[in-house]
Amino acid sequence: MAAYLQWRRFVFFDKELVKEPLGNDGAAPGPAPASGPAASKFLCLPSGITVCDSGRGSLVFGDMEGQIWFLPRSLQLTGFQAYKLRVTHLYQLKQHNILASVGEDEEGINPLVKIWNLEKRDGGNPLCTRIFPAIPGTEPTVVSCLTVHENLNFMAIGFTDGSVTLNKGDITRDRHSKTQILHKGNYPVTGLAFRQAGKTTHLFVVTTENVQSYIVSGKDYPRVELDTHGCGLRCSALSDPSQDMQFIVAGDECVYLYQPDERGPCFAFEGHKLIAHWFRGYLVIVSRDRKVSPKSEFTSRDSQSSDKQILNIYDLCNKFIAYSAVFEDVVDVLAEWGSLYVLTRDGRVHALQEKDTQTKLEMLFKKNLFEMAINLAKSQHLDSDGLAQIFMQYGDHLYSKGNHDGAVQQYIRTIGKLEPSYVIRKFLDAQRIHNLTAYLQTLHRQSLANADHTTLLLNCYTKLKDSSKLEEFIKTKSESEVHFDVETAIKVLRQAGYYSHALYLAENHAHHEWYLKIQLEDIKNYQEALRYIGKLPFEQAESNMKRYGKTLMHHIPEQTTQLLKGLCTDYQPSLEGRGDREAPGCRANSEEFIPIFANNPRELKAFLEHMSEVQPDSPQGIYDTLLELRLQNWAHEEDPQVKEKLHAEAISLLKSGRFCDVFDKALVLCQMHDFQDGVLYLYEQGKLFQQIMHYHMQHEQYRQVIAVCERHGTQEPSLWEQALSYFARKEEDCKEYVAAVLKHIESENLMPPLLVVQTLAHNSTATLSVIRDYLVQKLQKQSQQIAQDELRVRRYREETTRIRQEIQELKASPKIFQKTKCSICNSALELPSVHFLCGHSFHQHCSESYSESDADCPTCLPENRKVMDMIRAQEQKRDLHDQFQHQLRCSNDSFSVIADYLGRGVFNKLTLLADPPTARLTSSLEAGLQRDLLTHSRRGT
Repeated sequence: MAAYLQWRRFVFFDKELVKEPLGNDGAAPGPAPASGPAASKFLCLPSGITVCDSGRGSLVFGDMEGQIWFLPRSLQLTGFQAYKLRVTHLYQLKQHNILASVGEDEEGINPLVKIWNLEKRDGGNPLCTRIFPAIPGTEPTVVSCLTVHENLNFMAIGFTDGSVTLNKGDITRDRHSKTQILHKGNYPVTGLAFRQAGKTTHLFVVTTENVQSYIVSGKDYPRVELDTHGCGLRCSALSDPSQDMQFIVAGDECVYLYQPDERGPCFAFEGHKLIAHWFRGYLVIVSRDRKVSPKSEFTSRDSQSSDKQILNIYDLCNKFIAYSAVFEDVVDVLAEWGSLYVLTRDGRVHALQEKDTQTKLEMLFKKNLFEMAINLAKSQHLDSDGLAQIFMQYGDHLYSKGNHDGAVQQYIRTIGKLEPSYVIRKFLDAQRIHNLTAYLQTLHRQSLANADHTTLLLNCYTKLKDSSKLEEFIKTKSESEVHFDVETAIKVLRQAGYYSHALYLAENHAHHEWYLKIQLEDIKNYQEALRYIGKLPFEQAESNMKRYGKTLMHHIPEQTTQLLKGLCTDYQPSLEGRGDREAPGCRANSEEFIPIFANNPRELKAFLEHMSEVQPDSPQGIYDTLLELRLQNWAHEEDPQVKEKLHAEAISLLKSGRFCDVFDKALVLCQMHDFQDGVLYLYEQGKLFQQIMHYHMQHEQYRQVIAVCERHGTQEPSLWEQALSYFARKEEDCKEYVAAVLKHIESENLMPPLLVVQTLAHNSTATLSVIRDYLVQKLQKQSQQIAQDELRVRRYREETTRIRQEIQELKASPKIFQKTKCSICNSALELPSVHFLCGHSFHQHCSESYSESDADCPTCLPENRKVMDMIRAQEQKRDLHDQFQHQLRCSNDSFSVIADYLGRGVFNKLTLLADPPTARLTSSLEAGLQRDLLTHSRRGT
């Protein structure tokens, strides 16, 4: 039970008398100007008003003369005669333009119920759709209250004898409506109200002594007794959804709220209750301090003395009195057009207009009633921005009073709306660090903190040395529960020296770089850092080894080398790794890790040899580095046995075939380290026979010079010439080697004899005996060649003479064709036939089938074509030669002419003529004869 004496009183409503408009301009009801062109006198209602109601944009009144009056928003009062005597009850529906009324047309107890359709007219008056007597039985009784359901299917009428009638069906028609007695009792019925909950309809019935509820939407109308005390007339009402549609009963001691099946809360409001009304979340009660029995309401209201009456507007949710005023003889309280209207017995209408929310809040702010302002704002459904502004002002008030703990709690409620820096600046003092910590914690829990806020909160923890709070903050269960920037937190914790906490965050949230940086740079725990890298997925392990490999190699070279071997062959994370195991075959590029071994040659050698053995397809850089390393070790080794072993390893590596594509690099390495065997091997592999020859010449290794010529002279004959020149320049006795060279030159005819003599003429030790055998053999061969050439010339001359005679015979003598068979099908010749001067004969159809033209013999054509092609080629070459010689003589820049012909590929194919001049002449004559023979051929039939 809430005592209203503890409730604060406010003036949240403005009270003014309603004034009549100056003209019929449709002015809205409410406070009118006191002066000026719009000023008018106060609105005065007709006398004798007995009952009031509101809805559908009008205030409705009934008087003692039987008239019903309507006061619309334009304040133009209209009415019509509804009853002959008086109107006692009115009920205006809110969702339909239907008015239900109870009144009397005759003297005596004979109340009639009339249903008016206000949208239709009958002679200028609203259409009365139904009239029926209200007496429940045969005994006359007075109607005490009336209510209608908004769906027009239920209407309940209460009587002073304690009975209640229920009209079920369409209340606007007699045909579809059924009236029955719902309730009988011994106490007058003072209030009725329908409540709809889903498909269930309840009817609250309150008398002077009890409160009950009925379920009228089903059968048998089950009843629930809710309480054993009641209220007077007009002292009950139905609340809106803000109070869960509860039924309000205002007794003299308390105000009770009821659900259809139980009693709810109650409020102790003193005073004799005259009127109870519900308006937009407020409970409006008109009361009188003097105790008067509720039963007197049914006897004679006019007999009561005209005492001052108090109108209170209660906010039940926020527990305060929104308005309180004294009136004289209140007739009723109505709500329409968003305002309350109080009718007094003198016919005046008082308008109570609610102040806007901001005005009410400002009034509360002036009194520092921030809690009440917050509750009011929530009940008024103020937006979040407005609420945040109230929380901020409340926090500022508490802060100014020195209540920092309370202030920070209010500031916490502004998170998301108020800029955090506004609050943080207030609590930066070291003495307020606890309050700042609480605010920052909440800011992080709502995931609204940035990196600076995280830094500040962690600094607060470290300043307070509150390790438990720090661990609670950072040790979240899952990634989705993290409310801060992890990287920022790691930086702050590392800077503050909380390495274990920073490591926890880095490991738990997969910030591998930060974890390794702390382990290697701060804690110097190299073993743990290497173990952590070993359990990372392949890509992270590879990148981190490239970054920290040198540091790890410097401190723990063996373990680092082992990890690199695994990373570059078939890497699998260690069993401690949290992620899924990588697929087989993941391996890094081993060449990229060579710089890590800059100061660790022993580990580098082990790594390179491992890669070359386990992974033969390693990158070329592995073999290049391994070769360089072996050559360095060989060059600096003093022990002969070890040096020999290193020599063999280097040679085997060169012979592995891994340096074919990088021949020059391997050659440079061998030359840098003076590894002669390797240089010679590479020369031979690269077919650099000249370099091999020069090498032996430089070292005066005569036998090796001859051996090189013997091995590679067939591929490069110039080696013998170079060898001859080399030995010719030697002043030593090299007759043996010169003789060997000359023997080969003579057998292969590599040099002209004159050139050989000129070459050996520079050697003072070379005598005629050295080249005597060479010259004798050379002269003998030339003599044999001369004899062969003369014999060939004689044969060509004879052949030429024969061909000329044959040509002459063809020109002067007839040609007799005596062949009897075809030269193609070898069948007997038949006319028509074709004969050629060459001596071949053909059937005509055979000739046409196999010959390309009538002038060509099919049998001789292939051979003749070869001859003609040779002749044309010789003519073209001769012409091209002449043209080239002419341009070369006439041009000022001979080199440009030669370069142009080279560019066109003229000299790409060289034709060597080894025949003597006589042979060439004979060949030319023979070609000429053949051409003449082909030219003078004739076709005969």
